[in-house]
Order: sequence, then C-alpha cells, then structure tokens
Amino acid sequence: MTTVDIHALVGAYALDAVDDLERVSFERHVADCEACRTEVDELRGTASRLADSTWSVPPPRLRAEVLAAVGRTRQLPPLESARPRPDARAAVSRWRRYTAGAVAAGILAAGAGVAAWAVQEQRVQEQSAVVAEARKREARTEAIMAAPDLVVRTAPMIGGGRVTVASSEQQAASVVSLRADDAPPAGQAFQMWTIRGTGPAANAGVLPAGQASTVQVVDGVPGNDVFAVSVEPAGGSPSPTEVVAQVPLI
Repeated sequence: MTTVDIHALVGAYALDAVDDLERVSFERHVADCEACRTEVDELRGTASRLADSTWSVPPPRLRAEVLAAVGRTRQLPPLESARPRPDARAAVSRWRRYTAGAVAAGILAAGAGVAAWAVQEQRVQEQSAVVAEARKREARTEAIMAAPDLVVRTAPMIGGGRVTVASSEQQAASVVSLRADDAPPAGQAFQMWTIRGTGPAANAGVLPAGQASTVQVVDGVPGNDVFAVSVEPAGGSPSPTEVVAQVPLI
C-alpha cells in the first residue's frame, strides 16, 4: 500500500468503513500525519452533526450512499506545506557535517597520495643518483685505462696481497687495485697515501673498516714518488703509522 493509498483511506476510516488490515495500516500512518488526523476529525464532526436530532430520521439509504461516494472519491494527499518538515537548521548542520567529512576525507586521501608519491620520487631520485655516479666512475676508469701514457706499477702487501697502480699523467689520476689476503683487524682499516720527496704523506683515501679489497680512481697520484698503504684505526689517521705496502711511482 502506497502513501497515496493510505491518504485515500481518510474518509473510509472516519466512517468506520475499512477492514482490519486497512485500519491497522491507516492508524500507523495517521499517528505521524497531522493533515490526516485533522481531516479525520473534521469528517467525524460532520458525521456527528448528521446524527443530530434534526436528522433523527435520516433516509435509510444515506449511509450506503455516503460509503459508496467515499469509495468512488479518491482522497488527495495533503499539501506539501501541510506535511511535517524537517528542521532546516538540523538539515544544514547535517549537510555541513557531511561536507566537512567529505572534504576531510579528500584532504587525507590527497595527503596520503602526495606522501606516497614523494617517498617514491625520493627513491627514484636516489637510485638515479647512484646509477649516475656508477656510470661516471666507470667512464673515468675507462678513460684512465685507455690513456696512451698509462703506466702500471705493482708491489706486494705485508701479510699477503698486492697493490697495483695504473697511472696516467694526461688524466692526472690513477686506477688503484688493492687486494689483501686478509682484512685489517676489528676497528681498523686500510688507508692510502701519496708521498713526494721528504714531505708529509697526503691522504689518498680510507677504506671502510674491515674491507680487504677495492678498485677505485685516485686523483693526483702522478707526479708523486711513492704510493703507500697503511693500516690505521677506522676512519683514518693524519699520517701513516703502520705501512704495509709501497709502490714506487718513478
């Protein structure tokens, strides 16, 4: 039964002309419909007046005619203005809550998306930087090794191993290969030096602690007298203390 059908039962209900099912349905409806309650009251008042002494002897067919007319006449639903309206302020409040919730959800989703993008972008940039640096070192090594003035010198290491220095004056650098049989003791590292004449040794780089081998480009080696390797505390020393290899450069 639709809402319109329920409204159409106003007349029949007022005249007690509905069946049990229609009565239950209409009474549930009329409890919340002020317009229908008003119409029922008005129809019942009219019916009461019909029962006044003036009409003490109504025509016998009156009830049947009224009920028939009610059955033929479709009742109109109450006007829109007569229906209970939701509280406008409550509706606005709900709208604001829903809107604020939607905006907040959108901001959170956008923020999460931006954060994820930023992390991914940072990773890509870091990986790209690592690849670019590796390619730069590879190109530098190839250039030194292909130089026409390349000179290769080598020397053994105390304790086992060998140091090889491939130098190019044109490239002003050398490719150094350090291969030790054993890594330095715990807390110590190999440190490389260039030595010219009687001057102080210049630091040419420190390997990570415990690392036993490396191949790397060392700038500024040509023009020195000796390329040396020592064992130093992790992080290096200002001057060599325990030299384990010396490669003459002249």
